[in-house]
Amino acid sequence: MGLEFKNSVDGTPDQSGTLPFYFGSGARRLFAWLHPTAPQPRTDLGLVICPPFGYEAICAHRTLRTVAERAAALGIAALRFDYGGTGDSEDLAAEADQLEAWVGDIQAAVAQLRRRTGVRRIALIGIRLGALLAALAAKNVEIDALIMIAPVLSGRRYLSEIRTTQLAASIGRDADVDAARGADTGARRPPGGRLEVSGFSMSAATTASLAGCDLTRSEVMLAPRILIIDNERLPTSKTWADTLASAAEGVSYLALPGVVEMIMTAPQFASVPAAILKSTFTWLREASLAVTAQALSPAAVHDEADQILTLKMSAESTAEPASMQTLTEYPIAFGEDSALFGIITESQSPGQRTRAVVLVNAGADYHIGANRMYVELARDWARHGYVVLRFDLAGIGDSATRPNRPTDEVFPPLALSDMRAAVALIQTRFQVEDITIGGLCSGAYHALRAGTQALPVKRLLLINPQNYFWKEGMTVLDMQLVEVVSGPGVYGNLLLSTSTWKKLLTFRVNHGYVLRIIGRRLLLSLESRLRNLARHLHIPIANDLGRELEDVGARGTRVVMVFARGEAGLDLLKIQAGSSLSRLGNGFALHIVDDADHVFSRGSSRTALNRILQNELLT
Repeated sequence: MGLEFKNSVDGTPDQSGTLPFYFGSGARRLFAWLHPTAPQPRTDLGLVICPPFGYEAICAHRTLRTVAERAAALGIAALRFDYGGTGDSEDLAAEADQLEAWVGDIQAAVAQLRRRTGVRRIALIGIRLGALLAALAAKNVEIDALIMIAPVLSGRRYLSEIRTTQLAASIGRDADVDAARGADTGARRPPGGRLEVSGFSMSAATTASLAGCDLTRSEVMLAPRILIIDNERLPTSKTWADTLASAAEGVSYLALPGVVEMIMTAPQFASVPAAILKSTFTWLREASLAVTAQALSPAAVHDEADQILTLKMSAESTAEPASMQTLTEYPIAFGEDSALFGIITESQSPGQRTRAVVLVNAGADYHIGANRMYVELARDWARHGYVVLRFDLAGIGDSATRPNRPTDEVFPPLALSDMRAAVALIQTRFQVEDITIGGLCSGAYHALRAGTQALPVKRLLLINPQNYFWKEGMTVLDMQLVEVVSGPGVYGNLLLSTSTWKKLLTFRVNHGYVLRIIGRRLLLSLESRLRNLARHLHIPIANDLGRELEDVGARGTRVVMVFARGEAGLDLLKIQAGSSLSRLGNGFALHIVDDADHVFSRGSSRTALNRILQNELLT
């Protein structure tokens, strides 16, 4: 295929094309991006980027891409990749030791970068768990520099941190629901001793291996030169850095801002840590690592196999014993100037590929979806004959950013153009007319807009939409209608509490804010009644969700909405669509999933969601 994409540092294309491809790591195939350098400057140093784990990796995606692009601009060939069982890579067995597998993946990535670019020296850069993995990989592969950003030094301490995160996530609405039902929260724990946090799992073997990792117990230099960048707000690596520095030269330590904003902030709000990146590349230059190289061997030729991931999946059947089915995945560039990026998943079984699904970004999460949900769905649906395209809107993930537009823009004004290009791709490449478009949260919003604007789709899958109308100039920091919808009920319950009255009487709550929410809720209720009256009298009204849904249904497009129980978007639907909901008939389906949060972070809730969506797609 020879697929290439233009680099876009700060949205500006440069002269070198980045290459998405797959490579082998043991028995698995991993997805990667190669960022080769322009002819000048060019060095003999290559950079392998080791991402953090789970939600931190999704938040840091923009930073990882920027690191690779800036390295390439400085003459340092860079490779960023997904570990086995993460991102767009092939899955791992549920019981596998991920720690061992991922260390091996880094070693394989180093070999790939050497082979494809001819670089003689290698630097590893890792963030959080990626820094620990890079350090472990450095014990068995020759590298010249190691950069560790907010590194995990103690596996046991890291496990304690993520278990605390897991516990905190269970406190709140879900805990209240459980208490009301008398449910045993322990029943939610993943089977087999796995640890599940923010929608990402670690096997029992992984947690056991992590518990035995502690870099602070070692004074061995893992590379000739090491840069340790600590979280300025909560430094944890200074003592270890001092210990290494006292034993050998070549160790540098910095405590800098930006870690929290990079990996602990939702992708639509996350920022690339300018101080950290500036210090990293300054250190590389000052350490004389990025010197101009002599002639390098040419990059290896990329063959067709580099561009395709072949997956063997069990073909579910109630009538016959389970058999294996062959799926393929591959990257694709499309749209104007091939600026949009996506991954196609399809079955290789004869006679299939007659239907398709397009999945749109959830928030600023890139094309794998929240907690990698889209990857799971795409591979499952492909087994049932669907071609699935999961893609990044312009400015998000791995798509280019339009001129004069920001990156990670959740509601870009030209999103409809991107979706139109995605639908056209499916129609022309696969000659498929039965097309479904869907997404989670903002992805559901965009899918709904595709339906209201009469894109040629047969079905809309809208998962936990939180709003139904958006105007240019609004930001996700504005007062959310979902809060207006849910707020009064929350505050009503709180007013029954003695502690709440104490806070009210001592002015420890923002009375004005609470009153504004309640006031807007009352206005919404009044607006809903007036909208129903206007519909009854056939009076046109602006932003009429009910009329839009009726028009979509009249065109023969089925609308499927799925909500986690308690989602305010459901109440907002009833308020804004009103009496129209009763007139939608069989072209509209509403499903509610119990024991789920907004992004279906628990495996059990994702299974329930997948079952609902699969039933809708297969009927």
